Amino acid sequence: MQSSTVVVGPGGVTAEDVIAVARGGARIELSAEALAKVGASRRFIDELAAKPEPVYGVSTGFGALAVRHISPELRARLQRNIVRSHAAGMGPRVEREVVRALMFLRLKTVASGHTGVRPEVLRTMADVLNAGITPVVHEYGSLGCSGDLAPLSHCALTLLGEGDAEGPDGVVRPAAELLAAHGITPVELREKEGLALLNGTDGMLGMLVMACADLARLLTSADITAALTLEALLGTDRVLAPELHAIRPHPGQAASAANMLKVLAGSGLTGHHQDDAPRVQDAYSVRCAPQVAGAGRDTLAHARLVADRELAAAVDNPVVLADGRVESNGNFHGAPVAYVLDFLAIAAADLASVAERRTDRLLDKNRSHGLPPFLADDPGVDSGLMIAQYTQAALVSEMKRLAAPASVDSIPSSAMQEDHVSMGWSAARKLRTAVDNLSRVVAVELYAAARALELRGRSEDAAVGTPAPATRAVVDAAHAAGIGGAGEDRFLAPDLAAAERFVREGGLIAAAESVTGPLA
Repeated sequence: MQSSTVVVGPGGVTAEDVIAVARGGARIELSAEALAKVGASRRFIDELAAKPEPVYGVSTGFGALAVRHISPELRARLQRNIVRSHAAGMGPRVEREVVRALMFLRLKTVASGHTGVRPEVLRTMADVLNAGITPVVHEYGSLGCSGDLAPLSHCALTLLGEGDAEGPDGVVRPAAELLAAHGITPVELREKEGLALLNGTDGMLGMLVMACADLARLLTSADITAALTLEALLGTDRVLAPELHAIRPHPGQAASAANMLKVLAGSGLTGHHQDDAPRVQDAYSVRCAPQVAGAGRDTLAHARLVADRELAAAVDNPVVLADGRVESNGNFHGAPVAYVLDFLAIAAADLASVAERRTDRLLDKNRSHGLPPFLADDPGVDSGLMIAQYTQAALVSEMKRLAAPASVDSIPSSAMQEDHVSMGWSAARKLRTAVDNLSRVVAVELYAAARALELRGRSEDAAVGTPAPATRAVVDAAHAAGIGGAGEDRFLAPDLAAAERFVREGGLIAAAESVTGPLA
């Protein structure tokens, strides 16, 4: 069901627009200004196409074949052929939300009036998205320069009524059948149009925008689970004082510390770190939680800045300028986007790593300050959460491998014409896996910390004090969401799956905010 409408004009789109179209099925409307600007730029292309002088992308071949002048009677075939030949992806299908983001962002650039396509191409792109038709795009084929060529080519192929696509019912059928069923006439490409549909960073940018949204939620979720763990370990919240973070003025660090402090407000369990087994300081994984998560927040802020700039960009080669000039350029290179995709994978891996260390501390009787081994009901007979931590450790290990940057690699292509590429698509694909895994890692810490707090309430620790109102609300909401509490060993995978859903769908944040108010 389409839940909203996004109006696309010549000035770019927002991250919220991308999410609305990719995940929310928002309907697209084209502004009159965009259609007028697209029509005006097309007139420049038509004028150049009529001249005898060769113009790249209009009356020449492409890439290393740009030296050939193409006669007028062959130009429609040229544009059709570039789409067909470049739709050379292989491997598994890419997720529907990624393809919709990819198509929408190409539409955004076409609407800028800098690509030289006709207005009917723009309208057809919007019609396909509004019909819920999703081209089949494959995992492999993009080097991130000139943009995401193979993925965009598979999308362009659908506009021509060729190749395969998924209908709104989820069934893959020939694109021609789907277009006909929705009353959409296939596009017959003219000069410059095939090239304009392929030359952009749209796939990697769409995945960046969605990853930023997911990581913002996960960073707040990790602050909440870190607070639960600190409380379950009878740690001190004095390290979260605003004046301590003010003297190292990283904004992300201050935000994470403030979140944890809000969650722990009113706790009777914090501050007992010097009672029976005195600790001068909590372990780094607990005490430095705001510093690690805060660094991730600041990295995310930079990534969003890059994404916003790219969302305002018109990425194509050649481009049509306002004065009618058609100029070659290198704006399609994915380096700016690829770098931040890699930065985020590093931040996600480190956040997962510190969360796993906190979980391990909760399960180790020598470091958990009175909790039973592995949070088991009857240690020895019961194994408790021993293997849940194994799963978490396996996820973290995978995330460390995924944190190896893709953007430092380059493999020459197109007969050395494209001799330095960004690998931004690859950076985006591995970041999606890292974000999924981070949801699972945070879910395991939540599960362990909630059980630990429940066990504190059943033991002599109840005389020390009770958990904070916000943490009690989280534990209660977790149980209501199907996440089991303490007790004898049981089939654990369903509990972990419920915890993952609770984190991924925002239930964890909603439960905490029901007491704390909005968290950063």
